[in-house]
Amino acid sequence: MINAMRNPVYRKRVRQHRLGILLSVLAMSIGLAALAWILWTLVVNGVGGLTAAMFTHDTPAPGTEGGGLRNAIVGSLMMVGLSTAISTPIGIFAGIYLAEYGDENKFAQVTRFVTDIMLSAPSIVIGLFVYALYVANVNHFSGYAGTIALSLIAVPVVVRTTDNMLRLVPNSLLEAAFALGAPRWKVATLVRLRAVKAGVMTGVLLALARIAGETAPLLFTALNNPFFSADMNAPMGNLPVVIYNFAMSPYDNWRNLAWGGALIVTFSVLLLNILSRTVFSQKTPN
Repeated sequence: MINAMRNPVYRKRVRQHRLGILLSVLAMSIGLAALAWILWTLVVNGVGGLTAAMFTHDTPAPGTEGGGLRNAIVGSLMMVGLSTAISTPIGIFAGIYLAEYGDENKFAQVTRFVTDIMLSAPSIVIGLFVYALYVANVNHFSGYAGTIALSLIAVPVVVRTTDNMLRLVPNSLLEAAFALGAPRWKVATLVRLRAVKAGVMTGVLLALARIAGETAPLLFTALNNPFFSADMNAPMGNLPVVIYNFAMSPYDNWRNLAWGGALIVTFSVLLLNILSRTVFSQKTPN
C-alpha cells in the first residue's frame, strides 16, 4: 500500500477521483439549493393564497376581490382522472406486449422506438397535434381534447415502465409457470405482471404526476373556462392554464390565487412522487 501511494500514477488517479467527488457534491449542492429556494419562495407566497374560498368559489372577474379556483380544480381533476383511466390500461397492455414479443417481431420493435420518441417529445407538440387532429375539426375547445392530449403524454410513461419492470422478472419463475401447463397469456398477466405490480403502479403514479402540471397542451385543447362547468365537450377550466394567466395579470388578487394554485399543484405532484417511491416501492425480483 505504501509503495502504491508513492506511485505517481496512483497519486494522480487519487487526485482526479477526489476532484470528481468534489465537483459532483458541488453540483448536487447547487441543484438542491436552487430547488430549496424555489420551494421556499412558493411556500412563502402560496400559503397566503390558501383559503377556504379557493376551494368553494370560482375564478373571479378582472379587478374584483375574493374568488377561488374551484372550477379550475374540478376541471383538472376531471381531465387528469379521465386521462389516467385511459392511459393506464393501454400503457399496461402495451408494456406487456413489448415485454412478451419485443424481441420476436419488427412491429414490437417499432412500437418501442415510437414510445421512446413520444417520451422525449415536447408537450406543446402533442398539444398542437391534438389541436390539428381534433379541435380544428370539431371547431371548439373541450375537456375531451385536453384529455386526449394528456393521455398521449401519459401512455408512453406507463408503457416503458411496465416494459422495464416485466423484464426484471427472472426466467426461472416464468419457466416454472410454463412447466405447470399455464398458457402464455396467463403467465404474462397472472404471474409476470403480478410479480411487479408495485413497479407498474409506480409508473402509473409517475405518469399522473407528469400530466398534472402540463400547461402547453391544454392551451391548445381545453383552453379555459372562468365559470364552473362539468361539460367535457366544452372549454374547461384547469389549474395550469389559470396559473399561467393569473401569474402575468396586473391584479394582486389574481396573482395571489396563482401562487396558491401553484402550491397546490406542486405539493400534489410531490405527494405522488413520494407515494411512488415509498408506498409502491419494490425491490428487483430475485
